[in-house]
Amino acid sequence: MKTVFLLCCILLVCCFCTNAQTANSIDSAGISHSSGLPFSFKKPGPFSFLADIPRDVAGFTRHSFRRDNLPNLALIAGSTAVLFLSDQCITNTVQDKSEDNNIQAKEDFRPILSIKTGSKKTNIGKLPRNFNTAFYDLGQGSSAMLMAAGFYVVGKLHKDARALQTAKQLTQAFITLGVGTQLMKFATGRENPSDATVCRGRWRPFPSWKNFQNNKTRYDAFPSGHLATFISAVTIISENYPEKKWIRPIGYALGSLCGLCMINNGVHWASDFPLGFALGYGYGKYIARKSHIVHSAPAI
Repeated sequence: MKTVFLLCCILLVCCFCTNAQTANSIDSAGISHSSGLPFSFKKPGPFSFLADIPRDVAGFTRHSFRRDNLPNLALIAGSTAVLFLSDQCITNTVQDKSEDNNIQAKEDFRPILSIKTGSKKTNIGKLPRNFNTAFYDLGQGSSAMLMAAGFYVVGKLHKDARALQTAKQLTQAFITLGVGTQLMKFATGRENPSDATVCRGRWRPFPSWKNFQNNKTRYDAFPSGHLATFISAVTIISENYPEKKWIRPIGYALGSLCGLCMINNGVHWASDFPLGFALGYGYGKYIARKSHIVHSAPAI
């Protein structure tokens, strides 16, 4: 309980502090100008976090497969292949070291609220009971939505389009990457380490939808949706608040800890992370920069 309370406080304080550092002025077009920045923000429209998804997904896909991005795609594929060859060794090492240091290799939590629909129970919010679960849960959608809520509240209170755009982008990335990574998991069908029947896990592409839903650990490893969601949040905030130099190093360090906890839990292999990181970083950067209204250079 104390761990969750601390994490929630940190996230909320970050949201409020990040929004309070520069003076804002709003012009007649509804554009928010923050002093010292080379770009401005326009207040997002109602439900734009949903309306913009099809166009942004199409634009991001085209952007990703441009010729100048081929080296990045090769890096993602190459790092995935190298890590794949060492997956079992990495998993065994992380889990052995965690056991030596009394770090539990399981997710242990108490649900904040449980809703039962038929025979299935859905947990809304989790209170982690150990160190491993606390960092693992950083990749849960609830963390991104908590940050989005903080930015939205600040944006409304201070009429700050930058905060409102950040809240909108965090929500959009959460939805898009949540759906996108699930489709990729369905298409690849890789076993989680915890339920692997062969070394490095079996791949069963395109299982029946019923099996995919009812036996997630048999098909749920590749790529990491947790990492994609968390890295997109870090990237969006750092792109919109470039004057806050600490966001990237602290955020990516927490993302690394989240990855290690997922390996320790037996939820992901190390080779699940390069694509997850790339999706979160790439999509987060794309939708954040797309909202920037760059100031024109003054005429000479």
